[in-house]
Amino acid sequence: MVQKDSKKWFYKCLAILATLLALTALTVIIVDPYFHYHAPLSFLSYKLYDERYTNDGISRHFEFDALITGTSMAQNFRPSEMDALFGTSSVKVAFSGAGYQEIADNLDRALSRKSGEGDFPGTHKKVSTVLWTLDYNGLLRDYDWAQYEEYPTYLYDDNPFNDVSYLFNKSVFYHNVLSNIAHTLSGEPSTTMDEYSSFQEKTGLEQILASYDRNNVNKDVPTAYGSQEEAAVIQTITANVTSVVNKYPDVTFYIFYSPYSICYWDSLAIKNTLYRQTRAEQTATELLLECPNVKLYNFFDQYEVICNPDFYSDSGHYCAEINSRILQWIAEGTGLVTKENYLEKLAAEREFYTNYDYDSIYD
Repeated sequence: MVQKDSKKWFYKCLAILATLLALTALTVIIVDPYFHYHAPLSFLSYKLYDERYTNDGISRHFEFDALITGTSMAQNFRPSEMDALFGTSSVKVAFSGAGYQEIADNLDRALSRKSGEGDFPGTHKKVSTVLWTLDYNGLLRDYDWAQYEEYPTYLYDDNPFNDVSYLFNKSVFYHNVLSNIAHTLSGEPSTTMDEYSSFQEKTGLEQILASYDRNNVNKDVPTAYGSQEEAAVIQTITANVTSVVNKYPDVTFYIFYSPYSICYWDSLAIKNTLYRQTRAEQTATELLLECPNVKLYNFFDQYEVICNPDFYSDSGHYCAEINSRILQWIAEGTGLVTKENYLEKLAAEREFYTNYDYDSIYD
C-alpha cells in the first residue's frame, strides 16, 4: 500500500513538473520577447533591448523593405526619418562594438530570409535598401576581429532542439517575458524602432577628454602601409562587404565611413598613422566603387561637424543630431564618392588633417 502511494506521488510530481514546464514554454512562445517564433503581438507591449538577442528576430519576422545596420555609430538613426526621406519601411538592427564580420553575417542572414536565398524561404516583402555604417577604425583590423565571442546561437538558427536554451531560460523568463507582461498591464507602449538601441550621452570637449588623453596616446604602433597592409584591407572588405553586396544585386547599399571627431584625427597625427589610415581608406574605396549597387559616402569634409566637439561624446561617437544629418546628406547626395572624385577627395582629406592645428582644439 505504501509502495503504491509512493508511486502515485512520484507520477503526480512528474505530471505537475511536466505541466509547469509546458506552461513555461508556452508562455515564452506566446510572449516571445526576442521574436524567435513570431512578430510582435498587437495586444502586448514590448521593451526592446539586448541587440544580439533581439536583432535576428527583427530581421526574421518584422515587415520591412529597408534595413539600417552597423555598430554603435548606427544606433541613433531613426527609421522614421529614413522612411520620410527615402519612401521606405525600415527597421534598425545595430550591433554595438561589432566587427565587420559580425555585421556582414547578420546582414546576409537577414537578406537571405527576405529574398528566399539559401535555407530561408522568402515569406516577406523583399529588402531594396540597406544603410550600412562602416567603422573607419576597423579597416586595418583582422577581417574576423570580434569583440564579443559568446552569442545566443540558439536564436540564430532553425534548429528546434536547442530552443530549450530559450524556452527554459530563467533570465529570459523573469527579465523579458514577465517584464513585457508587466509592461503591458501597466499600459506602457512598446519601444519604438526609433528608440530601440538609441542612446544619449553628454557631449563636448570636456566629455571627450574624459576618455581621450592625447598625452598618453600609444605611439608603439605600425605606421607603414605596404603590400601586407593592403592585403589585409582587401581581405576585410571582400570577405565582409563586397561578398554580401554582390550576392544581392537588386539591393541598393548606402555605405558610409563613420565620421569621427577631430580628436580621432589628432590621435592619428600623434601616432603618425594618418597616411596609413587614408591609404587603407583608398584601398577600401576602390573595392567598393567596383560594386554597381553601392552608393558610397564620405563625410570627412563636413568640417563644421567634425571640428566641433559639441557634437561628440568621445573621440568617435557623435550625437543623434549627426545621425539625422547623415540621412539628410545621403538623401541629397552630399558626400557621394565616385570613381571620378575619390582621389581628389582623398587628397583634400590628407591635406586638411595633416596640416590641422590640433593644439588649438585644447586651447
